[in-house]
Amino acid sequence: MTVLELQQYKKDRKKLVVVTAYDALFARIVEQAGIRVILVGDSLGVVVQGKPNTLTVTMEDILYHTKLVAGAVQRSLVIADMPFMSYQASTEEAVRNAGRLLQAGAVAVKLEGGAVMADRIKTMTSIGIPVMGHLGMTPQSVHALGGYKVQGKVEDQAAKLLEDAKTLEAAGAFALVLEAVPAGLARKVTQALSISTIGIGAGPHCDGQVLVIYDLLGLFDSFVPKFVKTYAHLKADALQALGRYKEEVEQGKFPSDSESYH
Repeated sequence: MTVLELQQYKKDRKKLVVVTAYDALFARIVEQAGIRVILVGDSLGVVVQGKPNTLTVTMEDILYHTKLVAGAVQRSLVIADMPFMSYQASTEEAVRNAGRLLQAGAVAVKLEGGAVMADRIKTMTSIGIPVMGHLGMTPQSVHALGGYKVQGKVEDQAAKLLEDAKTLEAAGAFALVLEAVPAGLARKVTQALSISTIGIGAGPHCDGQVLVIYDLLGLFDSFVPKFVKTYAHLKADALQALGRYKEEVEQGKFPSDSESYH
């Protein structure tokens, strides 16, 4: 999968499937499942590091996990999130950090924010760094937004989001994540753009969908947003398996003769 192939999906009216992954094992599993777009999300701060939000994730964190994922896959398009304060301070710093992520193995980067980020996107794309935008509920702005809340519910917010989307497309973004916005607004944005929209809590009308792998597999249950659909219950399976292991060791049933060397 390349950026050009991804862009063709919208023209062919094919849905894009995107999943986050943070290590080699899950990256291989995602690829074996036939999913060709992997996001190394700064969501790792919550689901991997156990933090309350994504703000503490560093460039070093994302670089490390990007190397793990990119080194494990053969056919998937790897997109790396730009963490908080890796691109906000200046265009020069944004370009430098985006370049580091591509050197770590990513094919593209993703950053949050509307028209204020257009100069970063324009500069990066002009020198060959593909950029995905992110509008709506932008987790790095959680404090400014007053928490994890649906965005674009009132008319002026919706109009601004649509205008921001058009601005990011004009700046050169090859795709756009829409997070936690009303389905009707997501549909309007999707129809207004020639680039793909990837929804997460944005209804069924986007050009594709993305979910955090820990959420869809039922591994992370500290907070489950309304937009998450759980396709497995691996935490429950893991607890059952670990309980059996503990019981068998305590009772002397493991290891048995078949698990022993002679």
